[in-house]
Amino acid sequence: MGDERRSTIFFTEQHLSYADILPPLEVRARIEIAVLNFLKDLNSPTPAISNLPMINRKSSNSRVNQSLLTEASWIFLSRSFCTKSLTRENSAKAFIRAWKVMEMCYSILLLEKRVTQRELFYKLLCSSPDYFTTQLQVNQTIQDVVALLRCSRYSLGIMASSRGSIAGRLLLQGPDQETVDCTKCGSSGYAISGDLNILEKLVMKTDANYIIVIEKHAIFQRLAEDKVFNQIPCILITAKGYPDLATRFLLHRMSRVFPKMPIFGLVDWNPAGLAILCTFKYGSIGMGLEAYKYACNIKWLGLRKDDLELIPQESFIPLRPKDMQIAKSLTSSQILQDNYKEELAVMVESGQRAEIEALYFHGYDFLGKYLANKIVQVHYI
Repeated sequence: MGDERRSTIFFTEQHLSYADILPPLEVRARIEIAVLNFLKDLNSPTPAISNLPMINRKSSNSRVNQSLLTEASWIFLSRSFCTKSLTRENSAKAFIRAWKVMEMCYSILLLEKRVTQRELFYKLLCSSPDYFTTQLQVNQTIQDVVALLRCSRYSLGIMASSRGSIAGRLLLQGPDQETVDCTKCGSSGYAISGDLNILEKLVMKTDANYIIVIEKHAIFQRLAEDKVFNQIPCILITAKGYPDLATRFLLHRMSRVFPKMPIFGLVDWNPAGLAILCTFKYGSIGMGLEAYKYACNIKWLGLRKDDLELIPQESFIPLRPKDMQIAKSLTSSQILQDNYKEELAVMVESGQRAEIEALYFHGYDFLGKYLANKIVQVHYI
């Protein structure tokens, strides 16, 4: 898989940490070294249980790096460590979980298999019920292991699940597969594979001028059914809400394959919509060392505060407590650029949110006209 670090020559790489994409043999070797170091400490003249040093994944350790050659920026983690210890009460179970996940991943790599996080959860639930009771514990432990071994989750044999779909002016050809014409996949589009190895090897051809990322599957279906890509030469892609890793990875790869093609985002005018956009744009702190592999330079096309005059007053919805919580989190983060902060401040001050579907007030075919007009505006600016 490609590595964007090679092109970001103005980043201070010596202060940044990454998760490498490694072959199974090397990942197994890193696990074996961890085991040998553990045993060495146990068998020393002064026996001790060694701690597990991991890259710190807290937001205080995150950085947003801006390339001086492009507008692109991503979330990275700096080289600051934390430890999981068996002797500390607050991290003892996390310490054991990390070894359990490493053991499971080692077996998966030996078998030359790949599993989803959900499949891994049920395996661990059955084999280690005292330590794994929720999916969240598994997800967090996977990131602990990534932070410990400095290799990607995919290198550990863990496959991303996918909800995403793609449609429009794009031809896709995978290894030993027929070519898929995404203009002919119907309103539901072409289902994005959760296998990142397949996504990395896809041969992609297009005559599109734009990529449009759509928050909601229903809006995606409407635009695909109306074949808006015939009016606007574009590729449509959706993750059906908060973006899954496979959809983010494919979009990131498309941004590399078609580097001059603008990527636009169509989301609801609310804090959650902005959070979704920012996840596509910067990656997420939760992905730790891998965040940069799931980011792209997406521009916020709509809904924006300038579009509110298009929406009937009856269509506005009061902000919920969850909206306010997301707004607070975004405001306190380092990633939000000034014009995004202004939009967020207007949302909070108004106490209202607007959904894309409100544009149907002008007719079911209005969305295509709206997108065409917004794209012209962005290019004019």
